[in-house]
Amino acid sequence: MTPTQPSIVLAGGGTAGHISPLLAIAAALRSEAPDASILAVGTPSGMETRLVPAAGVQLATIDRVPFPRRPSADLLRLPARLAGAVRQAGAILDRAHADVLVGVGGYVCTPMYLAARKRGIPLVIHEANARPGLANRVGAFLKGRVAVAFEGTPLRDAVHVGMPMRKEISGLDRKTARTAAREALGLDPHQPTLIVTGGSSGAQSINRTIAASVALLAEAGIQTLHVTGRGKTVLDPAGQPLAAEGYRQVEYIDGMERAYAAADLLLARSGAATVCEVAAVGVPAVLVPLPIGNGEQALNAAGLVSAGGAVLVADRDFTPEWVARELVPLITDKARLAAMEAKSYRLGIRNADQRMAGLVLEAVSA
Repeated sequence: MTPTQPSIVLAGGGTAGHISPLLAIAAALRSEAPDASILAVGTPSGMETRLVPAAGVQLATIDRVPFPRRPSADLLRLPARLAGAVRQAGAILDRAHADVLVGVGGYVCTPMYLAARKRGIPLVIHEANARPGLANRVGAFLKGRVAVAFEGTPLRDAVHVGMPMRKEISGLDRKTARTAAREALGLDPHQPTLIVTGGSSGAQSINRTIAASVALLAEAGIQTLHVTGRGKTVLDPAGQPLAAEGYRQVEYIDGMERAYAAADLLLARSGAATVCEVAAVGVPAVLVPLPIGNGEQALNAAGLVSAGGAVLVADRDFTPEWVARELVPLITDKARLAAMEAKSYRLGIRNADQRMAGLVLEAVSA
């Protein structure tokens, strides 16, 4: 391929946190280089098998090769599995005549990075989390160009670009969109509004606390839209979906920009995409980091919380008592919400997709 018609392969998947920036980068590349050939690579078991083709991007897959955390039979099988995945990755790169490989993290990336390195194909890496994952640490070690969503992410020679996101989010004007968003979500356009989400898979501990808090929220004049996560409908003692005055639950929202526009206050986990999107649109937030893993969600939230755009509460402390003591006074304090909104928006980066596209095209022409 020529620099004006490059063949670009993007690798990543497993979760929406990897797939969303991958698709945002792909869209920016289509805009910047309309004649480019774009191929995404994931694994057969990830969300990418549904989301990537739905976005109009061609998808190839290789075997998923998890890295065991402790000694086991899987650890003994790892070298052969990894070698097989690297061969699959190499075949995909060869068929695509790849000029550059872009990786956003996930199981698929390590074999893709190794195969690209063997062929001398330039690597461009985007790390979404403040604490980098194993695959992207490997990619950085292999001398890939590294971009990060959070300033201070510990990867060598990293460039801070922000989080690539859909234009519907990065270009959102919350005030203009608020009334239509609330009506579309079945909410009163004029009532103080709390939007709760634990992400696409939901968060059971958040769901339990909100379910126990619906009455006190309603008594304070707050309407709540609770995005429970797929398959996590909140039930009442009779086993029926919980229903109450001022409370509405849905499993999923197609288009989080509507939730961001509708919310006076967002309550959510602090996944990397959520934190960056919250800042980009300037929505005041209460962030409840996932209590398991390597602590990256608390690190993701740190900058936004320090800037005054969000409030952090530990999962173990997020109780109905905390809701009554802290959340209700916050959502009913218009001056404090306005200050949080302004501080959050100032921190947001809304052109990370274009910045990533520029880095990718620079790698092609280098």
